[in-house]
Amino acid sequence: MKQLQTEVAVVAGGTAGLAAAIAAAENGARVTVFEKASTTGGTGNMGMGLFAVESRLQRLKQISLTGEEAFKLFMDYTHWRVDARLVKAFIDKSGSTIEWLESMGVEFIEPAAYFQGANFTWHIVKGPTGSFAPQSSAVMMKVMTDRARKLGVNILLQTPAKKILKKEGRVAGVIAEDKSGEEIQADARAVIIATGGFSDNPDMIKKYTGYEWGKDLFSFRIPGLVGDGIRMAWEAGAAEEGINMDMVCGLPEPYGGPGGAAIELATFRQPNLMVNLLGERFMNEEVVANTTFFGHAVARQKNRCAFNIVDEVTKKIYEEKGWDYLTIVFPNTKSGDIEATIKKAQEQGYQNLFIANSLEELASKTGINADNLRKTVDEYNQACETGRDNLFFKKAKYLRSVKQPKFYAAKYVPSGYGTLGGIKINHKTEVMTRNHDVIPGLYAAGTDANTVYDGSYIFILPGNTMGFAVNSGRIAGENAAEYVKSAGK
Repeated sequence: MKQLQTEVAVVAGGTAGLAAAIAAAENGARVTVFEKASTTGGTGNMGMGLFAVESRLQRLKQISLTGEEAFKLFMDYTHWRVDARLVKAFIDKSGSTIEWLESMGVEFIEPAAYFQGANFTWHIVKGPTGSFAPQSSAVMMKVMTDRARKLGVNILLQTPAKKILKKEGRVAGVIAEDKSGEEIQADARAVIIATGGFSDNPDMIKKYTGYEWGKDLFSFRIPGLVGDGIRMAWEAGAAEEGINMDMVCGLPEPYGGPGGAAIELATFRQPNLMVNLLGERFMNEEVVANTTFFGHAVARQKNRCAFNIVDEVTKKIYEEKGWDYLTIVFPNTKSGDIEATIKKAQEQGYQNLFIANSLEELASKTGINADNLRKTVDEYNQACETGRDNLFFKKAKYLRSVKQPKFYAAKYVPSGYGTLGGIKINHKTEVMTRNHDVIPGLYAAGTDANTVYDGSYIFILPGNTMGFAVNSGRIAGENAAEYVKSAGK
């Protein structure tokens, strides 16, 4: 077995792990990162930006949201079922974290809101071309990796940690394994766990959330995120807390759709008629903009699925004049050729987009109850004519009738940005036991310890998954470095 000496061992080099490693090194600690993959960044390579409040960029744009207001929104949204001190620590840190990242060379586009009515807290990272781009935060991951190495952080790739070592109740290091299979004993006074959750572990998802991956749940399944850090923390005595899915709603297809058809598929993220397999409406379709609420609503339906339906008239409006809803993800003012996109997807074997010449044919293709669908459409069209939705009170401007063939539909299912929680921490990111005792020297950050949502991503404060990862990682790194100093006295 190889031997290695360090002061702070960081388990995984994703968003939270890199932030933790940098913060610890900046505060004088010798740091080693144990990363399972062949590159750093983890899920952060797929993101776009992070939450912050009272940042320099927000002040420049005269965005007036305060930390106090954000905290109150956060706690009201979660019904105070989360650790208020942890939420407060995260929010308080967030503004300065933007400047911290900028000092490393990270560049941001101006703060954005995900949808109308949300707050401008989402600090989008400039992509490789210097503008907005999907997965633009991969640029930030590279900058952070370079910063960590410049500080002397030892980043060991393809070297996963396997076990946390303890001595007399305190953390003493980790056992890792290099790419040749040889074990490494790394002695350390502090360990920070940041392995990104368990979105690539269907068994764990089924056990802790009740969803069956690939059947009634689809997610951003990042290879290797199998709950390693959570398991190690539990084995070391950590309490289990807050396990959930970072719930959204989407088509049962990897991000972007077949052939990169994301723009056209945004047609089915508009506030149009939504029905379940029973052929019944079950929500005010304006809610589709908040994909977390949308996901929760769909998860309650038969077979955990629902269908968004438009007719030929609405399709042409979107193609020629533009959509009702625009977002930072789908910023185009109007759609491309929707029918061609669906046909292309179907040719590739995709089975969740539909075209029909009648409602009866649509019901047959989708499995929706035909009699109820006809009744629901008649009632909905009546609401469109009167401008009054007496069932769910949708605004009149979004009441678009479903009369003119062809009819187009998309099947939606619950999805997840990833898993949430598993490790109980306090506001210092110290890992705690079931008795609420701190495990000396053990910290956790990012998704492994993200217990601040109560099961609902807070879309009115967008960017907070990556925001929590960076800020909790930074907090963990600072506190771990301070612990190492005090433990050495």
